[in-house]
Amino acid sequence: MRAAGLAAAPVARMPRGVWALGLTSLFMDLSSELIHALLPIFLVVTLGAGPAVLGLLEGVAEATASFAKLVSGALSDRFGRRKPLALLGYGMAAFTKPLFPLAAGVGTVFLARFLDRVGKGIRGAPRDALVADITPLELRASAYGLRQSLDTVGAFLGPLAAIALMWAFADDIRTVLWFAVIPAVLCVLVLWLGVEEPEASRPPARPRPWLGLARTDMAALGSAYWWIVAVAVLLSLARFSEAFLVLRAQDVGMAIGLVPLVMVVMSLVYSLVAWPAGRLGDRMDRRRLLVAGILVLVPADLLLATATGPAGALWGVAVWGLHMGLSQGLLATLVADAAPAERRGTAFGLFHLATGVAALLASLLAGGLWQLFGAAATFAAGAALALASALLLALAPRPVSA
Repeated sequence: MRAAGLAAAPVARMPRGVWALGLTSLFMDLSSELIHALLPIFLVVTLGAGPAVLGLLEGVAEATASFAKLVSGALSDRFGRRKPLALLGYGMAAFTKPLFPLAAGVGTVFLARFLDRVGKGIRGAPRDALVADITPLELRASAYGLRQSLDTVGAFLGPLAAIALMWAFADDIRTVLWFAVIPAVLCVLVLWLGVEEPEASRPPARPRPWLGLARTDMAALGSAYWWIVAVAVLLSLARFSEAFLVLRAQDVGMAIGLVPLVMVVMSLVYSLVAWPAGRLGDRMDRRRLLVAGILVLVPADLLLATATGPAGALWGVAVWGLHMGLSQGLLATLVADAAPAERRGTAFGLFHLATGVAALLASLLAGGLWQLFGAAATFAAGAALALASALLLALAPRPVSA
């Protein structure tokens, strides 16, 4: 009975704003993933674009998002406000959703995708800093885990909705894409009405050179913070794009029609694990738990490297999702723990920029290894990098105060 009471306590005490931020992420991810599940087909089949256009579109969009995260995080510190920037970012992304079904050519899709990623970049760092601002310290890991879990629910509901709607509307892509507008609007309403930024949590606004990124501010983030960034960069190199999970499933014989199961399985496990992992992170040493979560990536890589059929690949994908659930929320928590409150937005912006660049390099590395040596070499390299990042975290200094 006592254990049950302890387990239920964080649910009752979790601030309403954290739930609202989680639902905001859920609705936006549902909307975005519904579109992304169909976008390659829409571009190539409906609009007649080639694969090179798709690659250019995604590369420019993600690079822009990474830079926007840095700038918006620093701005939220400078002005002492997080919610307006988060609203701007989510609002911009919601505005782009009707542009996809209305597009008559590649240029409109390019504009919509570009603005959507800019919106994602603007909202990311202020939103992550706001979670820490409105959450008691003893629930911080639980809060990040909850938001991540709800975010990932949207990530697997989106592709499932796309499949169901394509069946219901006889593969009419434009009609299906209109449905993405509904959760996007709900997302903005939930954030606007459900999240209150308390005055007490707002860091004082201070004028700083170039959006708060002066050398003294970078140094003030502290060595503990930069160690966490280094760990995250190394881990991002180990954890290349999920597109390689899909490619591996196809490589071992999964039917094309079943390929969406790869992302559904990974996202489902991820969403089920992230919140419990965060709650556990409020009860034990977060770093030890994160080390364990990073090490889970090793068997995931080994399962994928040695898979001989679709079932083996799906087991590897499921363990990969377990790793994601055990690591992502805790990484965000450690950033919040290490960064001074008045520089928390800048800290998350730099964190997202560094890991975004590393993720791009990781996919280039994975593709090169796959091309030269095969799938087994790609996943073996991922396992080795995961071991290195776990070791680096074990050696990392702790912040003076959480």
